[in-house]
Amino acid sequence: MLAAALCWIVLVNAWTVLRFWQDKARARAGGRRIPEASLLGLALIGGSPGAFAARHLFRHKTRKQPFSTQLMVIAAAQVGAGGALLLF
Repeated sequence: MLAAALCWIVLVNAWTVLRFWQDKARARAGGRRIPEASLLGLALIGGSPGAFAARHLFRHKTRKQPFSTQLMVIAAAQVGAGGALLLF
């Protein structure tokens, strides 16, 4: 079970970083963007570390509101849920 969870985390974070990179490339090219809801959805299902890494790596969506706040809320909820799991 632990191996499956770790595999999921690695895959979803890699996918999240890839999607942020694609969105940045599309933004530069003036192409069709990836919806913010999709990027936040990836963060919600476990890709928040990848989202924060990609934002820093690609300097993408770092000042965008309310996206930044929503990403922070998702990450805080995940940290809280993880802490609760460790306690119980």
